[in-house]
Amino acid sequence: MGFNANNMQKMMKQVQKMQQDMARVQEELQHEMVEVETGGVVKAVFNGHGEIQSITIQPEAVDPSDVEMLQDLILAAVREGQKKSQELASSRLNDVTKGMNLPNIPGLM
Repeated sequence: MGFNANNMQKMMKQVQKMQQDMARVQEELQHEMVEVETGGVVKAVFNGHGEIQSITIQPEAVDPSDVEMLQDLILAAVREGQKKSQELASSRLNDVTKGMNLPNIPGLM
């Protein structure tokens, strides 16, 4: 199969559009939020980049004789929030690349 300049140009335009779409999705993820709650007393909010936006702790969760339980609830909320934000980002980025049979191009993702 010989070199086809039209196919190469078409592929480059697809890659360029995909890069633009991915940049747009990355910007949108900055403003999309996921919220998790553990034990009904700890709530954590993350953006689509996995950055913690807020942690809310209900007063009844604060038991000086059981600080370890509160720490576990906070840790669980942070881990779950990070997981959900990664899933959100992965889903959004997969929406951009689906249907395109492109090789792994360094710097594209």
